[in-house]
Amino acid sequence: MSRRIQIYLLIILGVIFAGVLYNTLRNDASTGSGVLAENSSFQPLDIQEPSLHLDRLEKLRKRQGSGPHRNIFVAAAAPTPLAPGQQAAKPPERFVGPKPPPPPPPLQVPAEFFGYATRRASGKKVAFFTSGDDVLVVPEGDFFLGRYRLVHIGNDTADIEELGTGRHTTVTMVQPPGEAGGQ
Repeated sequence: MSRRIQIYLLIILGVIFAGVLYNTLRNDASTGSGVLAENSSFQPLDIQEPSLHLDRLEKLRKRQGSGPHRNIFVAAAAPTPLAPGQQAAKPPERFVGPKPPPPPPPLQVPAEFFGYATRRASGKKVAFFTSGDDVLVVPEGDFFLGRYRLVHIGNDTADIEELGTGRHTTVTMVQPPGEAGGQ
């Protein structure tokens, strides 16, 4: 069959279907066939004065107050009742929300603090550090290795601040390698 004949047949079938549907709906409307008309045994309730029965609601409230309560939307078993005098253990609080990032690792200074000295003229302290083969002489408050600042020199410690992050660390004094103690 050609395409044109198929289109004509489809149009004719659509018109026939629409006519049959129209006649069926028109006959149902004229006879009055509906849900209520088919079920003639329906009788509405004879209530002269509808009102809210508060006494019945109060009885229900009193009845609901006793016994264990259970969440019907949780599939887990209901909790066991506790003996008198026994307290329920609190479940651990679960964290809600995104986890905070882990703390940064401790600050590592790539130099060893091996001593200090005090200048006679000014009374300022100077710390001695080794970084590889280099020996660094750093006054209190000055910068070294391009990213660290010597904040304070103690008797056997040095407080150091990293410039980029502002983190602090305390470095303890070590004896330089090659020197034996007590000589």
